[in-house]
Order: sequence, then C-alpha cells, then structure tokens
Amino acid sequence: MSRRTPVTTLTTAAVALAALAALSGCADQVSSNAADGGSSGGKGPKVKIMVGGIDKVIYLPAMLSQRLGYFKDEGVNVELLSEPAGIDATTSLVAGNVQGVVGFYDHTLDLQTKGKQVESVVQLAQTPGEVEIVSNKAADDLKSPKDFAGKKLGVTGLGSSTDFLTKYLGVHDGVSTDKFSNVAVGAGQTFISALQQGSIDGGMTTDPTVAHILDKKLGKVLVDMRTPEGSKQALGGLYPSSSLYMNTDWVNSHQDTVQKLANAFVRTLKWMSTHSAKEIAARMPSDYAQGGDGLYAKAIESTLPMFTEDGMMPADGPATVQRVLKSFNPNLKNATIDLRKTYTSEFTQKAG
Repeated sequence: MSRRTPVTTLTTAAVALAALAALSGCADQVSSNAADGGSSGGKGPKVKIMVGGIDKVIYLPAMLSQRLGYFKDEGVNVELLSEPAGIDATTSLVAGNVQGVVGFYDHTLDLQTKGKQVESVVQLAQTPGEVEIVSNKAADDLKSPKDFAGKKLGVTGLGSSTDFLTKYLGVHDGVSTDKFSNVAVGAGQTFISALQQGSIDGGMTTDPTVAHILDKKLGKVLVDMRTPEGSKQALGGLYPSSSLYMNTDWVNSHQDTVQKLANAFVRTLKWMSTHSAKEIAARMPSDYAQGGDGLYAKAIESTLPMFTEDGMMPADGPATVQRVLKSFNPNLKNATIDLRKTYTSEFTQKAG
C-alpha cells in the first residue's frame, strides 16, 4: 500500500535530458568498489547509492556503514558509487541509474518545483558542514560575504548545495548573485589547485579539503558552518544537509528495503556518537587520509558536530532550508513547497 501519492512526475523530455546528463557523468563516475570494497557483498536486495563525493567527511556515514558491516547485517547488498558534486548524484537518481543518494536535503525542495517527488529517509546531518574559505592573496579584500562583489568563488558544481549556500551568503549580506561568479571547481585537489593558481578568490568546501588548506596555509576560514552554532549564525537556524534521499515512489514500493537501510545508517550514527575521531578514521579506507592519519582525524573531529545521532529531521530544519533557497532561487521564490513531502521520519523512528 502506498504511503502517499507523489506529485506529478517529470515530463518525458526532462527525464530524457536528465538521463543523457547522467550517462555523460557516468564516464567520470568513480565506484568505491575500486577502493576497499564499495559493495557490502550481501545476498539480499541490491541497492545502488550515489554519494556526492564519497571521500568527503560530510558524507562519511555512507562508507562507514559499509566498513562496519551494518548493511550486510541488515541483509541488503549496497553498492556505493561516487560523483564529485551533489547535483551530479541527483541527476543519476532522476535518471533511474541509482536507487538512492547520499547528498544534501535541499535538493528535495528544488526537485519538487520541477515536478519530481524525492524525500529524505535518513537525515544524517543537521548543519551544512561547509566552510567558506578565502585565499591568502584575496584575504585583504575579502573579509566577509559583504565583499563578494566582483569575486570568483569556487563551488563543487553549479546547481550544487555549495552553489546554493554561496548565493545565500551573498544575498543575505546585500550582494546580489549577479555581482559575483560561482565557479565549478569540484573538491579536494581540484579546489586546492584553483585556490593556489588564483582561478578563484575563495570558495565553499568541506573537510578534508579544509584541513589540507589550513595545514598548507593556503587560505583562511571566512564562514564556518560545521557546527550547530555556526549554522545558526550564518543561516539563521539548523540547516539539515547530508541525508539519504530517494524517489518517493521507490520508497513506497520498497519499504522493507528502506527500513533495512535506515536501520544500518542509524546504527552507524549512534556508533559515531560514542567513538573518537581517531577511532572513526581508523575504520575508513586508508586512501581517504591523503594528508596523513593525524590530519584526517582532525578533519573528522572538526566536522563531527554536524551529524545527528538518530537520523531524525531537526524540527525547524526544513523551514530554514526553504527560507534560504527562496532568498535567491527564482524557481523556489514563488513556488508552493509541501515540506511534509520532502522528508519522512517513519523509518528512523522504527530504527531507533
């Protein structure tokens, strides 16, 4: 029996375009099978989950669930895949190439305005976990978002959550989005290289990229949204971000499988809340600690405050996300969003 009736689906043309985009992205898609086992190897139902950058600390619970064996314990065979930006992961979901995405919750609102019903089934984080960095070269002229005018700012991808949040920071401080340029530079080494070469004056990224930049003294923190306090200061409230989101019609027809996934993720979140950053780092693939074990553990420690302990959506979180997106996104500004259809707590409640 269906839990709810999804809103009107995308038009055939839109689906076709999304499929073409996803197929193009697949050429660069990195499967985590190539590094320390991206598949849980279980004998149960097969589920492909695309992660918007599998080595980013903000999405750590996905691989950690795999490494702890919790998917296998639940009897579900999960294959983790990776795209460099959340928007690419979303495209794969819309095209039907994967059954779930570990990415930012805000995409569920954006997709609803386009006629696609997607919902967060496990809310992994209550803050963005993002940091606005400024290069040392530009630090004298870029001291806050009020100085965004005329600047080139790095984001993982255009249409990504880093793109959304960067635009909000500018608009909130009186700088319209046409006054500065968001540049897609990815994350990790591509972001660092763009910062070093002066291709961007600053940008929004996450750990472990933040830890590398600060360690190499290449830039400074402008806005820190890794903690609840930082999120409230920058965005006016908690901003639910990293989540497992899926097409509502798929959730309706695979409730047993979704419950197994929720059980595994909630178990992981609880494990994280009782273990140190060093212990968490030790469970992750060795190649994630490219700057050394100590620096990687430090990156995890800085980001840990963003995660929930139970996978539940913060009470006022969806309203904060809607307010932020409406401030700059013309697609959402005058749209009516049914926030109740952008997430569900039924699976995490049972998992708890």
